[in-house]
Amino acid sequence: MSRPPTFTPPSCARARVLRTARGDFAVLDAAPRTGAPHSTALLLPGYTGSKEDFIALLEPLCDAGYRVVAVDGRGQYETRGTDRQEPYVQEELARDVLAQAAALTEDGDGTPGRVHLLGHSLGGQIARAAVLLDATPFRSLTLMSSGPAEVVAAQRDKVKMLGDALSVMSMAEVWEAMRALDPPQDVDTGDGEALRHRWLLHSPAQLIATGAQLAGEPDRVAELAALALPVHVISGERDDVWPVEQFDAMARRLGARRTTVEGAEHSPNTARPQETAAALAAFWDGL
Repeated sequence: MSRPPTFTPPSCARARVLRTARGDFAVLDAAPRTGAPHSTALLLPGYTGSKEDFIALLEPLCDAGYRVVAVDGRGQYETRGTDRQEPYVQEELARDVLAQAAALTEDGDGTPGRVHLLGHSLGGQIARAAVLLDATPFRSLTLMSSGPAEVVAAQRDKVKMLGDALSVMSMAEVWEAMRALDPPQDVDTGDGEALRHRWLLHSPAQLIATGAQLAGEPDRVAELAALALPVHVISGERDDVWPVEQFDAMARRLGARRTTVEGAEHSPNTARPQETAAALAAFWDGL
C-alpha cells in the first residue's frame, strides 16, 4: 500500500469534485499561484491508492508552471463506487479517464490543448487502455512504475489472497489482518488512521476487479507503440511489482523517454517527489 507523506494538500491545491459525463470524481486540483499554466496534467493513482499519493508532486509541478489534477478513480477513496464488479472492468475505467480529460478542458479552469496523462502502477495500465481507446485528448502518456503486462508471481498471489479475503470479510477485518501479516516497517508518523480511513472508503468490488486485472493484464506495448504519442517510462531503482528490467525493455520497445529515480522503489512520487517532479516537468517541457 502506498503511503503518502501527508493527506493535507499544499496551498496551491484545492479538493473539489470534477463533474463529467460519466459521473463525479473527487480530485485535488492544483495550479500555479501566478500566471497561466503551460498545460494540464491528469494523474491516476495505483491499486489501493488515491489522489493523495501525488500530494508531494503538486507544489513542485505547479512551480514548474503546470496545472495538475490528481483523481480518485471510480470506487477509490472519495469517489463513490458500486458493489458490483462490472463497472470496474478496465474498459469502463478507461472510459472514465476519457470523460475526466474532456471535463478538464471544458470546466473553465482548463488550459488550451490536450492533457498530459500519468498513471502510477495500476493507474498506468488504465491510462494505457484509455489512450488505446482514444489518444486524441492526450498530449503525452507517462507510465510510472507500471509494467508491460501482469505483475510478478508473488504479487499475483497477494492480490488473489486479498480478493479471496474481501469476498468473505469486511474492509475493517481485512485491514486488521493486513496490518498483522505485514506491519509497517517504519515508526508510525501519525498517518495510520488516515490510511485506515482511506482503506475503509475503497469499494471492495473495485479492489477485487482491479486486482484481477493486475494479475491477468496482457502485453499491449506493441499497440501503444503504434500510436503517435510521446511516452515517458519512469520508475525507482528497485521494484517488487514489476522487475525494473521490464521497464527498461518496455521503454526501448516504445521509443520512450526513460527515467530511473535514484533512491526510490515502487512509488517515486512519495519517496523522491522533488526528483520525480523535475523529471516529469522536463519531459513535458520538451514537448
